[in-house]
Amino acid sequence: MAVKPDPDGGKAAGLNNLAAAARAAGSRGLPPVHLWDPPYCGDIGLRIGRDGTWYYQNSPIGRPALVKLFASILRKDRAKDLDRHVLVTPVEKVAVEVEDAPFLAVQLVVEDGKLNFRTNVDDWVSADREHPLRFEPGPSDGIKPYVLVRGGLWALVARSVYYDLVERGETRILEGRPMFGVASGDEFFAIAPADEKEGSA
Repeated sequence: MAVKPDPDGGKAAGLNNLAAAARAAGSRGLPPVHLWDPPYCGDIGLRIGRDGTWYYQNSPIGRPALVKLFASILRKDRAKDLDRHVLVTPVEKVAVEVEDAPFLAVQLVVEDGKLNFRTNVDDWVSADREHPLRFEPGPSDGIKPYVLVRGGLWALVARSVYYDLVERGETRILEGRPMFGVASGDEFFAIAPADEKEGSA
């Protein structure tokens, strides 16, 4: 059932249809969105803000259950000339504008030396080789940390959680250079050169 925006409220109907298809497809765990190749139906006005808020037609989606549902069918499509986020069902896919990262990591729990993050849609992910941490330059010479959730979908680590990470930081020698970073299980994720540590917080 393709989403065809129109001035008569077709966009709202399309959103409801998308939600119904997502519920049906995800009745048992995360839907297998990587297996689906439906037709692309365009942009219906979905956006994820920098703070993790989902918007439809520039209005926040205030139902957490609906946000979690849509998050479960979110996919990152990459090709030679394509790099976009989409919501996918077996019969259609629509664009989602993502201002920074699609998820926000809002809680850190450390168990058996592993860093476990809870996202704003209540997914849990443990930092490891398949779910690495990455650190990019942020505003005012700071650092923006991310953790890979699944399938090319990243979560921006909330500032308060990043402070918890920094408190667990240590210095290790990597390729002959002292690097400040954090360990999770057998993996070590470098944040910045040890002599630049103060600028990373």
